[in-house]
Amino acid sequence: MVKTSNLKLAAIAAGLALTAGCAKKAPEQLPPPPMESGTTAPTGETTGTVGQGVVPGSRADFMQKVSSDRVHFITDSYSLDGEARSILDTQATWLQANPSVNVTIEGHADERGTREYNLALGDRRANAAKNYLAARGVAASRMTTISWGKERPEALGSDESAWAQNRRAVTVVPQ
Repeated sequence: MVKTSNLKLAAIAAGLALTAGCAKKAPEQLPPPPMESGTTAPTGETTGTVGQGVVPGSRADFMQKVSSDRVHFITDSYSLDGEARSILDTQATWLQANPSVNVTIEGHADERGTREYNLALGDRRANAAKNYLAARGVAASRMTTISWGKERPEALGSDESAWAQNRRAVTVVPQ
């Protein structure tokens, strides 16, 4: 019993001695603190990210370069009109230029109709947008769809103006 205790104590002491030599040394010189965007760096260059705070491939870049992140539909329809196809063409161009970006396409409906009907309609709208983008060369594996039906209205109200805004498919680029 005494030998086992001494052996354990010796093993612990040896382990501590080995790790004592592994302590990190403080750097000789610390790096400068981060600078605020738009300030002048010691080199004379202005700091900040590319394009006035817009990182290529980001949601902000997407919103800046496409005509819109959403397409609208007429009542009880998931057909893409000329304006919707034009918007999706700009999205396809951006997605092809940013092949590492995956997106979610959300389908929405207005408040009229049952929950089940609107979920199905939202699904058809999201898939119509996805299929169009895929036909324009965007890999289908980069796009997921979800239907929110009437659960996430863009505009509140029970009139044609609000309903028109809520009948949509939205392409969402992650942050």
